[in-house]
Amino acid sequence: MSKGSSHRVVAIVEDGSNPFELGVATELFGLRRPELDRTWYDFGLCAAAPTVRMHLGMFTLSGVRGLDAVDGADTLIVPNRPDPVVPVRPEVLAAVRRAADRGARLVSFCTGAFTLAEAGVIEGRRVTTHWRWVDEFARRHPGVRLEPDVLFVDDGDVLTAAGSAAALDLGLHLIRRDHGAEIANIVSRRLIFAGHRDGGQRQFVDRPLPPRLDTSLAPVLAWARARLDEPITIAALATAAATSQATLHRRFQAELGTTPLAWLTTERVTLACRLLEHGTLPLDHIAQASGFGTATNLRTQLRRHTGLTPTAYRRRFGTPTGPR
Repeated sequence: MSKGSSHRVVAIVEDGSNPFELGVATELFGLRRPELDRTWYDFGLCAAAPTVRMHLGMFTLSGVRGLDAVDGADTLIVPNRPDPVVPVRPEVLAAVRRAADRGARLVSFCTGAFTLAEAGVIEGRRVTTHWRWVDEFARRHPGVRLEPDVLFVDDGDVLTAAGSAAALDLGLHLIRRDHGAEIANIVSRRLIFAGHRDGGQRQFVDRPLPPRLDTSLAPVLAWARARLDEPITIAALATAAATSQATLHRRFQAELGTTPLAWLTTERVTLACRLLEHGTLPLDHIAQASGFGTATNLRTQLRRHTGLTPTAYRRRFGTPTGPR
């Protein structure tokens, strides 16, 4: 996204839409953010009917634009509904197809993946949906590549989140893609929300209440974050946590839904991105500071996580004078 452009985000609202996820979209893309000193998103809602009855009938929504607003969207957020087997209005599906045909970015939260599938725009694409509906989705849409146990999936111009909290993760991921890691961190701090949960983390984690407060991983995570420029092995993490490697793996899966190595790599990538944004350090120095060791390894990991080379990332998000 160009630094000075206004990227148009449009969310379609349907009867039964989840107000929390509508609030997520409004908060992330609609709220004015003068502290960022940059052009933010141009956000709007639209609907097929003049009045929309939200989930559980808690309130109705009126006064939004008609579906013609979809035709100006750079990013389209499609509707979810509590019972995804109930068909979506044909005119909504037609609007989604028009957006896909002209190359708009398509986004769904929770059961919105059903809307994309019914519109016929994700055949062969990677998506996710809420864990309660994965079997039904797979049965109804066998030609779609469902990833059933992740928070969100970024498949280029199609991005899908598993549920309500994962909508925040995906929204921040979109901001990171569009504006870089530093801006996404500023927005997440304003939300008082974790700045980066990797999309590959599990969406449903059995998490019994810990018997003691000191079972939290917070101390070992802080220990590792303070040493990202050093070689950190899983054995070293386990020693810092005063536990065995096998127990450490179980605790990471139970508390974070990921492995120690995957978490550590994500933290290193995030640090490398911020260093690329904040100045003109040579790649070798950034690779050392973020713990990747070599510029070659940095390039490999950054491309895997962001789709960009370090040079392309710095060109897109960086500034020689520090954060914007």
